[in-house]
Amino acid sequence: MPPLPVDEARDFLERHPDIASIDLLISDLNGVMRGKRIPRTNLEKVYRDGVNLPASVFALDILGNTVEATGLGLETGDGDRVCRPVPGTLMPSPWLRNGRQAQLLMTMEDGDGSPYFADPRQVLARVLGRLGRTGLTPVVAVELEFYLVDRQRDALGMVQPPCSPASGERASQSQLYSINELDEYADFLEDIHAAARIQDLPLDTALKECAPGQFEINLLHTDDALGACDSAVLLKRLIKGVALQHGFEATFMAKPYGDEAGNGTHVHISLLDEAGRNVFAAEDGAPLGTPELQQAVAGLLEMMPASMALFAPNLNSFRRFQPGLYVPMAPTWGYDNRSVAVRIPSGPNEARRLEHRVAGADANPYLLVASLLAAIDHGLRQRLTPPPAVTGNAYDQVAPSLTNSWCQALDLLADSEALIEALGPEFVRVFLANRRAERDQAMQAVSKLEYDWYLRHV
Repeated sequence: MPPLPVDEARDFLERHPDIASIDLLISDLNGVMRGKRIPRTNLEKVYRDGVNLPASVFALDILGNTVEATGLGLETGDGDRVCRPVPGTLMPSPWLRNGRQAQLLMTMEDGDGSPYFADPRQVLARVLGRLGRTGLTPVVAVELEFYLVDRQRDALGMVQPPCSPASGERASQSQLYSINELDEYADFLEDIHAAARIQDLPLDTALKECAPGQFEINLLHTDDALGACDSAVLLKRLIKGVALQHGFEATFMAKPYGDEAGNGTHVHISLLDEAGRNVFAAEDGAPLGTPELQQAVAGLLEMMPASMALFAPNLNSFRRFQPGLYVPMAPTWGYDNRSVAVRIPSGPNEARRLEHRVAGADANPYLLVASLLAAIDHGLRQRLTPPPAVTGNAYDQVAPSLTNSWCQALDLLADSEALIEALGPEFVRVFLANRRAERDQAMQAVSKLEYDWYLRHV
């Protein structure tokens, strides 16, 4: 990747004389933003020369510890790779240091200047390259659910919903689509939108979700899938930062409350041909779309079990998969049906698209979209045929079959030749080693529930 013209950096510094430092950000496997903070005087050098970070940044578990089994740590001397700026992502971070902080997304390259195989952004770029050779361009929109939680834990040390800024009362009801609750948190939501405008993040709608303190914010669709995921990881950081400003914490944890709905990431996808035509839109306006749409759906359903390790990447992720809470439990699809895994939304024929509803909000957006596009590409190449679309409640008609086991999900990924080929064998090896090591560590912890249930009774 050639150095970027320093004009972008120079122009930014001239327009923002109060910016004192810049965070250089890169997404690890968990979607956690890692990197370095530099003074403004070093920014032009970063654009010319890049900045060094150890390749082991992609060996880190959720606690920030290097998983040596990945082979990216001491086995290779824990060496550095060059990271380059992602064009167009240099923006102020208005919630930090009274507006004197900025941020810049980075992506890692190998020693010869080629994309580094373990960088999630480069994994998505690899899949886009495969799909692009068919003459197709994906249009992607990402929807993120999150909870606001009180920074004060309850008497048992557990998280709890926040107190309303308007009434002072602690949220206790679902109030799906409640405008009143949007009004109560209006200052928080307005600050999110204001910060997003400053950062050129294309926000669409905000809505109150179906649990106390739960919200959803959607990004506009774009034919730049990498940009869509850049926006998603930056929006998560923005929401967390603005929440802290307002005295809350924001979490994208998949299941912060055992008895409430989890947080999901829904992804809308359509495909454009070289003439800019939506290949999912039938000429006769048929709501179920074209053969290409059917093949894409079939690919997603076939590769869904093997993709679960990417949709649900940690211990808490699998607690989200419970019946009755709008979480798909089996590879199903249907038209305008929110009980299925792949939904074909209603709307104008020219906007025909599919919505993938399985992944948690804790999934890495780059890896999530990479796996979805790999599955769509697989369905198109193999001309797969989906099973009949589900009408009515899929939960009553199709038995759960998607794994709720972290261990089994990793094994299914390890056995998927198609997904390994799409994402890259080296990447999958590192990902599996990283996730298995974190699972082994999680299994060493004994929960309070286990003491309550078993200590005196077995």
